[in-house]
Amino acid sequence: MKGIILAGGSGTRLHPLTLAVSKQLLPVYDKPMIYYPLSVLMLAGITEVLIISTPNDLPNFKTLLGNGSKLGISIKYKEQKSPDGLAQAFTIGEEFIGSDNVCLILGDNIFYGAGFYDLLSKAISSVENENNAVIFGSFVNDPQRYGIAEVDDEDNVLSVEEKPKNPKSNYAITGLYFYPNSVVEISKNILPSQRGELEITSVNDIYLKNNQLKFQQLKRGFAWLDTGTHESLTEANEFVRSVEKRTGFKIACLEEIAYLNSYISKSDLKKLAKEYGKSSYGNYIKLLVK
Repeated sequence: MKGIILAGGSGTRLHPLTLAVSKQLLPVYDKPMIYYPLSVLMLAGITEVLIISTPNDLPNFKTLLGNGSKLGISIKYKEQKSPDGLAQAFTIGEEFIGSDNVCLILGDNIFYGAGFYDLLSKAISSVENENNAVIFGSFVNDPQRYGIAEVDDEDNVLSVEEKPKNPKSNYAITGLYFYPNSVVEISKNILPSQRGELEITSVNDIYLKNNQLKFQQLKRGFAWLDTGTHESLTEANEFVRSVEKRTGFKIACLEEIAYLNSYISKSDLKKLAKEYGKSSYGNYIKLLVK
C-alpha cells in the first residue's frame, strides 16, 4: 500500500500566518505539522509516500524531508496547482499509485491514542483482503460542522452526509482514508460538485452504493485534532506539549518510528541525533540511542 499526504491549499483561515508559508509547515509544539500525518503512514507500515502541495510550497517540503532516505522510506512530490477537491489527490497521484492500494491523509490532521497501530492494520486488511474502502470517524458534539457517517453495528456505513442540518449520527469523518486501487478510476470519473471540486464524499458514495464502505471508529480516549484555525492550532500545540511533558514520549517522532520499524539502524539514529544539535527533539533521539 502507498500513502498520499495532501498538503495543498492556501490556508486562508490561518492568515496572516500562512501568507508566506504552507500551513503544513507551521510548528505544532516541537515539530512541523506535516510530521504528524507522515508518522501515521509510517506507523501503518507504508514506506512509499507522495506529498502533494502547491508549486510555491513544494521546495520547502523537499528541504525539510528530502527523498525520505534518512528515515528509510521513499518520499516523492507532486504539484497541485489549484485546490480542486480532496479526490483530486488520486488523479494527481495516479502514476505514483500505479497498481497499488492507497491511503490518503490530510496534512493538517493529528491523531493520537492507544491501539492506533491495530486500527491501522485492521483498515489495511479490510482493503487488501476484502476490497473495501475504510474511513476513520470520531464522535463529536457538533456534527453539523462535519461530514457525518451513519453506521450499523458491524461497521458498515449506511449513509454519508456533508455538514447536515439534521445529522443522523455524531460520527465525524476524519481526514484519514484507505482505498483499493479502484479509487483512481472512480476519482477520474466523478463530476465536480456545485463548488467546482472533486469531493471525497462523491468517492465514498460510490463505495457505499457498492456495499464496500467500512467505518473505523476512533473510540473514547482517542484524540483527533484538525489544525485549520488559529484556535484549533493553539489547542493542538497545547495538547502535544501536555502529552509529551506528562508521558516523556514524543508524538510523531519520525526517527523513532523509523528505528522501531527497522527502517533505519541504530547507527543511522545516532547520525540523525547529531543533526538536531541540543534541541529537545535532538536530545530525545539521543535518549533513544542510549
